[in-house]
Amino acid sequence: MSTTASARSTAEGCRLDEERERRAHWSRWGPYLSDRAWGTVREDYSRDGAAWEYFSHDHARSRAYRWNEDGLGGICDRHQRICVSLALWNERDPFLKERLFGLTGTQGNHGEDVKEQYFYLDSTPTHSYMKWLYKYPQARFPYEELLAENSRRGRSDPEFELIDTGVFDDDRYFDVFVEYAKASPEDLLIEITVYNRGPEAAPLHLLPTVWFRNTWSWNGGGHRPELSARADGRAATIVIDEPTYGTRWLHCEGAPTLLFTENDTNTQRLFGAPGPKFAKDGINDAVVHGRADAVNPERRGTKAAAHVRVDVPAGGHVTLRLRLTDKNPATTPDLRTDEPFGESFGQVLDTRRQEADEFYDTLAPASGTPEAKRVMRQAFAGLLWSKQFYHYVVKDWMDGDAAQPPPPADRHARNNEWTHLYAADVISMPDKWEYPWYAAWDLAFHCVPLALVDSEFAKAQLVLMLREWYMHPNGQMSAYEWAFGDVNPPVHAWAAWRVYKIEKRRRGVGDRVFLERVFQKLTLNFTWWVNRKDADGRNVFQGGFLGLDNIGVFDRSAELPTGGRLEQSDGTSWMAMYSLNMMAIALELADGNPAYEDMASKFWEHFLNIASAMSHCGGREGQALWDDEDGFFYDVLHLPD
Repeated sequence: MSTTASARSTAEGCRLDEERERRAHWSRWGPYLSDRAWGTVREDYSRDGAAWEYFSHDHARSRAYRWNEDGLGGICDRHQRICVSLALWNERDPFLKERLFGLTGTQGNHGEDVKEQYFYLDSTPTHSYMKWLYKYPQARFPYEELLAENSRRGRSDPEFELIDTGVFDDDRYFDVFVEYAKASPEDLLIEITVYNRGPEAAPLHLLPTVWFRNTWSWNGGGHRPELSARADGRAATIVIDEPTYGTRWLHCEGAPTLLFTENDTNTQRLFGAPGPKFAKDGINDAVVHGRADAVNPERRGTKAAAHVRVDVPAGGHVTLRLRLTDKNPATTPDLRTDEPFGESFGQVLDTRRQEADEFYDTLAPASGTPEAKRVMRQAFAGLLWSKQFYHYVVKDWMDGDAAQPPPPADRHARNNEWTHLYAADVISMPDKWEYPWYAAWDLAFHCVPLALVDSEFAKAQLVLMLREWYMHPNGQMSAYEWAFGDVNPPVHAWAAWRVYKIEKRRRGVGDRVFLERVFQKLTLNFTWWVNRKDADGRNVFQGGFLGLDNIGVFDRSAELPTGGRLEQSDGTSWMAMYSLNMMAIALELADGNPAYEDMASKFWEHFLNIASAMSHCGGREGQALWDDEDGFFYDVLHLPD
């Protein structure tokens, strides 16, 4: 790995320093907008807790989300008040392509599965430069075929993928590239380039879309922000008025048609009940169905799109540019009516590309091949694009919202013991093909490579999971949205120790305040494990969703049909590792504070006790987890008798 000094001396390294020192908020805007938000636990207010069925993909274009927004290749601010993404239409689909399509857990023959072709190609840690690719068929998107064929197939059959439907035959598809470059923390340049890979010219509708997350329909309603066309009548600019960020402008190259509607539920379509005149799917209805009355003729609302229709020549491409900025075009010389896309636009984009190259060149091993370096860089891109805004206030979700019908009284509500949990943060997610959700142990693993590019974000993520509005008062860490009270392997201490050492090596100094903060909270979590998951006090542990994730023979989170419990070799070994990680942290802290010496010896002793218990099952004769004949550790089924 290249030297720390060279990484920090790059332009992107300087931006990271400016952000760490709070001199500039380069990460306020980023890829925090989910690619899909339908089917999530948080949007489920059903009686039976069937989250996948309650808020379907078919509902998503017409129904306002309560907790998170979604869009293709989109961005938003870190509180997801303002969202920008791209919608597409090939003149053959039954509705606009605005979000990822997929099968729910009951529809897929191997469970939940998104059926799309998209790629995260590049991103710097401050998102000063990002690049994304989506492959859009020119034929009708095969929604019904994907659903029907995967429903027909069994678990022993392969999945039926989008490419299997034939929609990409003869290369009849568009490669849609979206690039973002920041001229400043609040001035974002957007370039959309569409290539026609097919043998004939093909039509395409591009609809860059801006909207507000709906914050006015819940709990009595709040202030409704507004989008409008620029007052001077020119059709190339959408004015964004939002109380937190003030006024911003989205400039659209050329003379697109600006379409405005509201980010409100179309209750007439979904429920047969009277609803707003202009609804969330109004732009869809105007473009796909030719309904001019579906959009606001006064050109104002809470959702707007710049509509551009192009014929992309065979083997050719078209480009559309946009600019989201806080600079008033009336008072900024280089943003006069004809200037948002002047020479400086291309210069900034080229500069950010070069700076991204320089930054990643300092991270790549000198011995790495060009291909290996590209793989590494795109792997970081996937990790950085998976930073998502996550909003979930469990108590509000349990109680329902004052302005909405109450949830059923006999509702099966998940996470009812986690009413303290209040999440409204950008969090590293396991992926973006599912709805946004975090998993504490996935996040811990993410933070180790994240420390190589942005150690401040990695540290903040580890601390966040231990804060009092996430961690249970009893010391348990929240596992994942589907069941916060489930049990993940205790890898947080390992991740914190690795992140600390990576940053210390790269910066020359370790963040002892960070290490001490996580150590103190992890002591609470360690105690929870000892008190709650060691049923007999013999240093042999039980758990739930442990070990090799979800490939176990049976669900270890559920009660055993035989009664009793499973004394787990993996759960116990995770705790042995936890003890050693905590000992290592305590020894590091003891170097400056002798009070931690006792904690180091305490965790060393606990490790020895666990190691002994694994060989002797806590002292039970003939019940050791270790099998001499096989040379392997096994679980022990401890029956009620």
